[in-house]
Amino acid sequence: MMKEHIQEMRGKIREDLSHAHSGAELKEFFSTYLGRNGSISALMKELGKLSKEERPAAGKLINEFRDEVLASFKKSEEEIAQKELADKYRSESVDITMPAVKRTPGALNPINIVRNQLIDLFAGMGFVYYEGPEIEDDYHNFTALNTPKDHPARDKQDTFYITEDLLLRTQTSGGQIRSMEEMKPPFKVLVAGRVFRCDDDATHSPMFHQMEGFIIDRHVSLSDLHGLLDKLAKSMFSPNTKTRFRPSYFPFTEPSVEVDISCCECGGKGCRLCKGTGWIEILGAGVVNRNVIRNGGLDPDEWTGLAFGAGLDRIAMLKYGINNIHILFDGDEEILSQFAN
Repeated sequence: MMKEHIQEMRGKIREDLSHAHSGAELKEFFSTYLGRNGSISALMKELGKLSKEERPAAGKLINEFRDEVLASFKKSEEEIAQKELADKYRSESVDITMPAVKRTPGALNPINIVRNQLIDLFAGMGFVYYEGPEIEDDYHNFTALNTPKDHPARDKQDTFYITEDLLLRTQTSGGQIRSMEEMKPPFKVLVAGRVFRCDDDATHSPMFHQMEGFIIDRHVSLSDLHGLLDKLAKSMFSPNTKTRFRPSYFPFTEPSVEVDISCCECGGKGCRLCKGTGWIEILGAGVVNRNVIRNGGLDPDEWTGLAFGAGLDRIAMLKYGINNIHILFDGDEEILSQFAN
């Protein structure tokens, strides 16, 4: 009876094993026949129904059958493992006749290109690079720069305040005070980095980049500043670029000027970019206010200062013909690839 039962199972097992073509199917086969609750284990439980005389022979028969099935299972397992490994190697192999994958070279953002060019330009004129903190205190960002308590720039709708005294710097001009506190004059300092203001449209971003130039020396004047900024304009745009000063007002300089350049698109003839005037404003500058020099711990009767501040984003937009500031921050590979060396 047991022998006939085993013979019947043998045929079914061979058929099922021949249909197992993957590791998952083999696992299911093992569970069905060789597992703790499998069919062969169930045969061992039936030994209790046999007489004492029949049990030894039947037990031997079941064990031999189990060993036979296990050997067939291991053989199939090895064959399937080799096949799956070969399939994996085949799928992962590199076809050297296929075209190579095009890799886009990395490129600097236009803002960083302009920043590096200006740092190199002013380093050649004796300026040292100075980094100020992006989280600034009210004193260095406003008070020490002669900014009145009721000045609109201090309003919360214009400035990102962290606490009553701490804020995200709205300008790099705080570097003026910090450099006077830390350095012995005479010196020339260049401060560049991110600044933050509550402003957001096609030409403004709540985070943008500024560069501040600052000179402390004896007997420097606006004519020195004009020569310096004229060189900046010609270096960044064209040797034919002209500059002009217009009177303006900043609390930290006196006198103060707005610096215009001849339009980089029409050459000063008048166009849509310059609104027909032939001129484009690019930065503010002036002679450092005596109160600012005094707040930096220096004697304004002995030392004179010159300062200028430019938006790196604005210069990059003018230099490369970009009409929306957000393009500078999108990280679009197609756009950045145009600036790859």
